[in-house]
Amino acid sequence: MIVFTKIKKLLMILSCLVLVGNGHANAADKIVLRMSTPAVKIDKRSQGLQNVFAAKVSKFADYQPHYNATMFKQGTELPAIARGNLEMSITSSQEIAKLIPAWSIFTAGYLLRDWDHQQKVFKSSIGQQFYKMVEDKLGVKLLGVMYHGKRHLNLRTSKKVMTPADMAGVKLRMPGTDAWQFLGKALGANPTPMAFTEVYTALQTGAIDGQDNPLPTDKDKKFYEVTKQIILTGHLADMNFLALSQKVWDKLNPEQQSIMQDAADDAMQVISINIESNEAILEDFFRQKGLKVYTPNVEAFRKRVLDMYLKSDFSGDWPKGMVEKISAL
Repeated sequence: MIVFTKIKKLLMILSCLVLVGNGHANAADKIVLRMSTPAVKIDKRSQGLQNVFAAKVSKFADYQPHYNATMFKQGTELPAIARGNLEMSITSSQEIAKLIPAWSIFTAGYLLRDWDHQQKVFKSSIGQQFYKMVEDKLGVKLLGVMYHGKRHLNLRTSKKVMTPADMAGVKLRMPGTDAWQFLGKALGANPTPMAFTEVYTALQTGAIDGQDNPLPTDKDKKFYEVTKQIILTGHLADMNFLALSQKVWDKLNPEQQSIMQDAADDAMQVISINIESNEAILEDFFRQKGLKVYTPNVEAFRKRVLDMYLKSDFSGDWPKGMVEKISAL
């Protein structure tokens, strides 16, 4: 019933887009929204923003996406927005945590359970508190959160992995931030920093032993061509945020702000529903491609990961009692 309701919501949003006109404002009169993202054009995030967000704001804004990190390297987008050199990006808790340490709470493995839990957290006073931190400290407005799928381990090696101990010595590609590197260690691996655009070749040549991403990303980037197994750890209910320059937001009139927020909300829904529904069928897709797909001792991973986070320096930056508040939602 929950899945049916979400699919129904998706169809309603898409049907409404038929009624959205492109407008007749001159390009020179529109606000330019340059989007920098490391995602590819066929990525569900890219498609959702192009087909939903861009369409709904087209009367007053010119949405200009730049894919494959061709405009700014992954992880440099938020400072670029803060400097006024960029209008929009798709960002993550890990990237925000580099600049606002309290945000590292959302990088902790196994804390947020799934998309529904993410929605509850960021629609609550907790989410508003953390959104305000980003506005006040970076001059960046987060228009919403989108589900990016549960992250699993994806290895080019054949050794069966059931517990974190089995990950010893595995060179696991993780993004270069401290938060991502710590998660790699918590999973029992030897984390190796590497740009997302380099992962396929590194797997192909053996420069790394594996990587972690949601199943839709594994498919879109064709990592199944250069790996042998997917271990369903589900160690992070991954999420991204649609980031906008606060200066751009402040230049919009109240009607435009309302339209843009509605457009972002709808795009986040479409992206999240598409990713969640796609997750359910991809396990069989990877098996058909010859990969071993199996569930390890998730409780062993969960215990090690959460224990390491609670004992880490990261937790010292978390607001007191916040873990309990998030878990209780």
